[in-house]
Amino acid sequence: MHSIMASVYRKALTTEPRSGRALAVIFLTVMVSSFAHCPAAQTMATDDREETVVLDAPAARIISLAPSMTELLFSLGAGERIVGVMAHSDYPPEAAEIPVVGQHNGLDLERILSLRPDLVIAWQSGNPQGALERLEAMGIPVFVTEPESLEDIARQVDNLAALTGLEDTGSALAGDFRNDLSTLRERHAGAEPVRVFYQVWNNPLITAGGGELIDDMISLCGGHNVFGDLPVGPKVSVESVLQRRPDVIVGSGVDGERPAWLDEWQQWKRLPAVQSDHVYHIEPDIIQRHSLRALDGAGRLCELINRAR
Repeated sequence: MHSIMASVYRKALTTEPRSGRALAVIFLTVMVSSFAHCPAAQTMATDDREETVVLDAPAARIISLAPSMTELLFSLGAGERIVGVMAHSDYPPEAAEIPVVGQHNGLDLERILSLRPDLVIAWQSGNPQGALERLEAMGIPVFVTEPESLEDIARQVDNLAALTGLEDTGSALAGDFRNDLSTLRERHAGAEPVRVFYQVWNNPLITAGGGELIDDMISLCGGHNVFGDLPVGPKVSVESVLQRRPDVIVGSGVDGERPAWLDEWQQWKRLPAVQSDHVYHIEPDIIQRHSLRALDGAGRLCELINRAR
């Protein structure tokens, strides 16, 4: 537009002097007026509700309501912009020093407001919906995520990069992640299926259903999630596990230590996973969080499934 207006302006000056000058003045007035009313560049991204979140400038004061999103923000180089986090946001170590504004059962709205965020990153199924709606009603932009797969992690990197103005860094991170994911997928394409039971918790007995990260990882490794036909986070019975006869059992627990309840399967000697000694532990942070480290978790899971294969 600059070049077009300049061309018209020069042409006006070369026409009959009086009319040319008048035309030039008119065009200069229009041009100045156009720039005066031109809106500032906006920062935006579409979340998993299909809602477009628009910011006047890249987010500078962010509250992250999911440990995985906290990790991704640090990976992008936006960790110093985080002013509040959800409990258990402990990676990288610097994240543990950020004020906690919520637990699994609720958010401290008063503290969130006191931190004056210009963006809240929320987890759709992990945060109280009513609290998120109240934040939005108060005029705070809320970007809601609900990742279900490894590919979704790369997509969230792109979204967070857009909202923080770190598109170049985000593009590089997401590109590397997608390339590594593609390599892992090709490596296990056509592999013989192996029946896998993933145990999230013991009491109640919770597993991974279809449409969630762990189910996607199992499929990536050429495995078959024995409870993949159930919805997200299903509670199951010991009897149903015995009936589905997994070749591999994998559990994580809540920290880096192997949970004692994982060894309770040893009493069921007729389970193929127990008969062949394929009952394993994987650190939860690398297999249950939607962060860049999830590829490490997927690689580890594939190794364990390959042993059984």
